[in-house]
Amino acid sequence: MSDTHPGGGAGGALRPRGGRPARLRAAEWLGLAAAPTFAAMALASATGGGPPDMLCTADGTSPLSGMTVMYVLMSAFHLSPWLRLLAGR
Repeated sequence: MSDTHPGGGAGGALRPRGGRPARLRAAEWLGLAAAPTFAAMALASATGGGPPDMLCTADGTSPLSGMTVMYVLMSAFHLSPWLRLLAGR
């Protein structure tokens, strides 16, 4: 027997018995992936990656400018799924 049955909602999503559609649960997990991904990108851009990065910072600017700041801000803005997850425990 299957644990899912057709839902009456838009798109005919399969619903687990007594739960949310599987696509909503997948979207929640995907939302959790954003903050760590942006944090890793901020770390990678802050440490420098090679000659193209050296060209961009050749004028003596800080490596904590430009893309690094953008990735840190994007990571901070995408923390809400993590905060909801931690608040639920």
